[in-house]
Amino acid sequence: MNKSQLVDKISESADISKAAAGRALDAFIEAVGEALKDGDQVSLVGFGTFAVRERASRSGRNPQTGATIEIAACKQPAFKAGKALKDSVN
Repeated sequence: MNKSQLVDKISESADISKAAAGRALDAFIEAVGEALKDGDQVSLVGFGTFAVRERASRSGRNPQTGATIEIAACKQPAFKAGKALKDSVN
């Protein structure tokens, strides 16, 4: 499912226009992004938790030359599914 299909599904389920559903989805994505940027986590009970994880620096290999390179440490967004979401999939 891509973003436009998700907007269609939201508009049908919530009985709102596609434009309003698109704005709501964009607002949700922006709000989650800003919260993660500020170092917070977003927990949606039954759905899951969005959080930021720290990745340590590590060494890797350039696949073309085989040379060893150093990959810098970074912050990476992560999602952990909640129990209700896991149960609905299984």
